[in-house]
Amino acid sequence: MSEHRRYKRRTVPQAVEVIDTMTERVVGRIGNLSAGGMMLIGTTAFTEEALYQLRFTLPDGRGRLRPIQVGAQMLWSDSGSGSGQLWTGFRFIAIPTRDAGFLRIWADAAEVGDPA
Repeated sequence: MSEHRRYKRRTVPQAVEVIDTMTERVVGRIGNLSAGGMMLIGTTAFTEEALYQLRFTLPDGRGRLRPIQVGAQMLWSDSGSGSGQLWTGFRFIAIPTRDAGFLRIWADAAEVGDPA
C-alpha cells in the first residue's frame, strides 16, 4: 500500500497532551503528527470544519520540551477503539515559520529526540 499524503506522518510514542488555548483545557493527546496536521485521540467532540487554537509540546534533539501553537481546522472525526473515544483529524492552517520547520524535521526523524 503506497502513502499518498502530502506530509509524512509520525506516530507519537509518548502521551503528548493537546490544549485548547481558548479554554486552557486538555482536549486529547496526539495520535500521529505531520508538518501539516495531526490526529487527536480524546473524548472531546469538535465541530466539523471549525477553527481551533491548539498548543502542545514536543521534545527537541536535546530532550527539552518545545511548545508549539497552531491554528487548526477540524476535518474529520471517527469513533476510537475505547468507549467514548474519538479520533479527530486536524489540518494546520496557521503556524509560526520557526515551528513549521521544527515540525517538518521532527516528523521526518526516525526517533523522538532526533531534531536538533
